[in-house]
Amino acid sequence: MTGPAEEPAGRPDEEFPPPRIPGPRGAADDLAFLPAPPVTLSHRVLKSLLGAWALSACSPEETEAVEDHLTDCAPCADEALRLRDAVALLHTERSLDLDPLLRSRVLQGCLGRRPARIPIPEWAAPYDAETARLDALLNDFGDAEWHAPVRLKWYEDEHATSQRTTVAGVIGHLLTVDGLVSTALGLDDSLGGLLGAEPPPSPTERTRRYWQALAAPPTRTIREPWREQSHTLLRTVSFAGQDLPELFVPYGEFSLSLRDSLLDRAFECWVHAGDIADAVDYPYDPPTSAHLNLMIGLAARMLPAAVAGRRRSGLASPSRRTAHTGTPGRSLRLEIEGAGGGDWYIALDSPAAEGSPDHSVAHVALDGVEFCKLAAGHVEPEEAVAGQEGDREAIRDVLFAAASLSRM
Repeated sequence: MTGPAEEPAGRPDEEFPPPRIPGPRGAADDLAFLPAPPVTLSHRVLKSLLGAWALSACSPEETEAVEDHLTDCAPCADEALRLRDAVALLHTERSLDLDPLLRSRVLQGCLGRRPARIPIPEWAAPYDAETARLDALLNDFGDAEWHAPVRLKWYEDEHATSQRTTVAGVIGHLLTVDGLVSTALGLDDSLGGLLGAEPPPSPTERTRRYWQALAAPPTRTIREPWREQSHTLLRTVSFAGQDLPELFVPYGEFSLSLRDSLLDRAFECWVHAGDIADAVDYPYDPPTSAHLNLMIGLAARMLPAAVAGRRRSGLASPSRRTAHTGTPGRSLRLEIEGAGGGDWYIALDSPAAEGSPDHSVAHVALDGVEFCKLAAGHVEPEEAVAGQEGDREAIRDVLFAAASLSRM
C-alpha cells in the first residue's frame, strides 16, 4: 500500500516559477525597448560642466549632452579647447624615475639659502650622492626583491669571473669593504667580530669571510647598518675638515689615499647599484658628469701602476725605454667621450714617468660609461667598443690593465 508522495523541501512554485504565457503586445510593451530620452540641460548648466568634461569626469549622459552642445555653441567650444589644453599641461607624460640631478639641485638651492654649518668636503660628494641614490633604490624593495639573485662580475687572471649572491648580499659586500675606510679613520669595524681577530684587508676575502660567517643569508635588515656606516664616514670626514691627516686605506696588494678611497667606494656603489637594478629589471642612470669625470680620472691615474704590475707578472709587453721619475715617457692618449669625458695620457713604461702628448704612441677613444664598465670588469677588453690607433701592444696593455682594476 502506497501513501501520498512526499513533496520536496521548499515551495515548488518558488524554485520553478510557472512559465510566463505571452499575451498580445501593446504600446506599453514597446516602450520598454526604446532608448532613454537624451538629457536636456540648459546652456548655463552645460557651460558649468566644461571643466569636468575637460577632466573626463562627466557621466556618459553628461558627456554626450556637452559634446552635442559644443557643435552648436562656438563660445563654449572655444572655452572647451582652452580647458583641454590646460589639462594637457597638467598631465604631461614623463618617466616615473626621478631626475638624477634633482637631489643635487635641491641641496644646492637649500645650501644657497642657508649654507651648511659643517659642509661635506667636495671630494666626498660623489660617495654621498651614490650612497643616497642606492638607498633610494632600495627604499621600496619588498622581501622578494631583497632576495633576488644578483651576479657580481669582475676580471681576474685574464678571464671574466663572477659570484652569485642576492640584493641583500651585495649590500653586505658594500658594508664589509666600507669597513676598510672606517678602520683607517679609527672607527670601529662593525663586522670585526664576524671577520676574526685580524680582518683581512683584501675586499674580496673580507666579503667571502663575512658571507661564510653568517648563520643565514642576509636579509633587508642589512640596509640599516650599511647606511649608518656610510653616514658615520661622511660625518667623520666633514667634522674633521682641513684637520684630517693624510691617511691611506689598505686594499691588500695596494692602498689608496682616503680621498681616492671614498671616490673608489662611490664608483663601486654605483656599479653594484646597477647590478641590483638589473636584477630587479629597473633602470638606473650613471652618476652626474662631474662625479663620473672624477671616477674616470681615478682609474686613469691607477692605470700606469696596473700596467707595471701586469708586466711583472709577464702579462704585458716589456718596457721599451727607461723612464726616470717625473720625466715624460711613452704614453697612450685615453680619450673619453660623452658624460664625464676628457683626455688622459697614460705612462706606459713606468708609473713614475709622466704621461705626455709629445710622446704619445697610441690613441684609444671610449665612451665614459663604457670605460667605467671595462674598469668594473663588466666588459671584457676584447669587447670594448673603442676607436684605436697606433701601437697595438700599448693599446692591448692599457685595455687589459683597465679590466684588471676590477674586483668583487
